[in-house]
Order: sequence, then structure tokens, then C-alpha cells
Amino acid sequence: MLLAMAGAAVAAALLAWLAQAWARLAWHRYQQAFTAEARLRLSEFFVFVDPLQLWLLTVLLCGVGALLAYVLSGSIAVAGLCGAAGLYMPRWLAARAKAIRLARFDEQLPEALLSMAWSLRAGASLPVALRAAVADGAVPLSQELGLLLREQRMGIGLEQCLENLHARMATEACGLMCAALRIAVRTGGNLSDALERIAVNLRARLLIHRRIHALTAQGRMQAWVVGALPVLLLAVLDKLEPEAMAPLWRTPAGWTVLGLILLLEAAGIAMIRRLTRIEV
Repeated sequence: MLLAMAGAAVAAALLAWLAQAWARLAWHRYQQAFTAEARLRLSEFFVFVDPLQLWLLTVLLCGVGALLAYVLSGSIAVAGLCGAAGLYMPRWLAARAKAIRLARFDEQLPEALLSMAWSLRAGASLPVALRAAVADGAVPLSQELGLLLREQRMGIGLEQCLENLHARMATEACGLMCAALRIAVRTGGNLSDALERIAVNLRARLLIHRRIHALTAQGRMQAWVVGALPVLLLAVLDKLEPEAMAPLWRTPAGWTVLGLILLLEAAGIAMIRRLTRIEV
């Protein structure tokens, strides 16, 4: 009996040691992946912050969020979910910031193309027209075109600079501009007229996008209202009947129901937003 208990204790200690070693390795790898991705994302936004500081801030926020969730709900599962959501939040914020940056770039591009077309008609060369667009433009367009000019001054060819620009700003509008400039560099032609036509088409496309966005605003709002109703109902019922709602927060069956509710909520919101998204 003593030998069996000793063997079980040794096995449990070995499993615990292997688990903590695996957790430490996974944590180290996730930290390396997080800092590498953060460095890349921040460089895209021309923000120069130490990724290690951002990692420490993320871990701190995750810990505080998990602690608050445990204090408010008394559930370890809810606290774990909040902590995991805190780890995912920086990636979501970075993706959201990138989408906003791309949208602003597309909004600023027609005016920049018209400015370049007028400069070319006045007799300026393409680099001079680009410098004028950088001087008159706003962020992020001025940053991206300025980086293109700096790459040119370092000896990189214009076509490669345009490919780099399109890789950073992977939008259809930027692709049209880069294609027009590459064709003009290779074959020549009236670049000012081409840029002006692209600018007019892009401006009309942006106008259609804004009109569609306004017409589908009610559908998007309905998605958030319908998604918020079950959450508000759970909060009200928890205040009115805390004893009846206690199994939902403190039992495995209740956690399973909560997970299913969250899954269905996310699927419903995504479906409604997909129905109201119209591509032009």
C-alpha cells in the first residue's frame, strides 16, 4: 500500500513537473510570437514602442480583467474566459486599427491622384508630383508615399517601391494606382489623364460605399440590439432571482449553456452583419 501511494505521488509530481514545463514553454513561445507580431504591426502604423512593454501591459490587463470577473461572478471559468479575451484583445485592436488606416488611405487617395495629375500637366516629373502629394496630404497617405520616396532615394527601383506600397496598403484603390504608375514607367503614355480617370472612379466608388453604409445602418444596429437583449435579460434575471440563476454561473452545466449562448450570439451577429454588407 505504501509503495502504491509512493508511486502515485511520484507519478503525480512527474505529471505536475511536465505540465509546468509545457506551460512555461508555451508561454515563452506565445510571448515571442506576440512581440514579433506587435513589432510588425506597430511599424506598419509608424508607431515605435517597445513590444516587451506592450506585452507586460497586456499581461497586466489580462490579470486585472480576470480578477474583476472572478470578484463579480465568483466563477473561475468566467475569469478564465475574460483573461483569454484579454490576450486576444490586442490582436483585435490591431486588426481594427489597420482596417481604419486602409479606409482612410482610400478616402485620401483620389485627392492625391488629382494633385499628382495636375502636377504632371504643369510639367513636373513623377517624383516631384509625389513629393507635392506628400506635402499636401494627411496621415496615412503622406506617410506611405513618403516611405515610397525614401525607398527610391535608397536606390530601390520604382516598381519594387510600388509593390512594397501595395503590400502595405492591400486595397483595390492602391492596386489601381500602382498598376497605372508601373504601366507608365514601362511603356510611357499620358499618365496625368490615367491618374485623373482613376481618381474620378475612386471618388464615385467611395460615394456609393457611403450611401450603402447609410442605408444598411439600421440593419447593423438591429444586429447589436438583438445580440444585447439576451445579455441584458441574464443580468436582470440575476438581480431578480439570484438563487435561481446561481447554477448558471457556478455549475459545469451552466457554463456549457453560457458557452452555447455566446456561440449562438456571435453566429447571429456575424450572420446579420454579413447580410448587411454589400460589396461594390
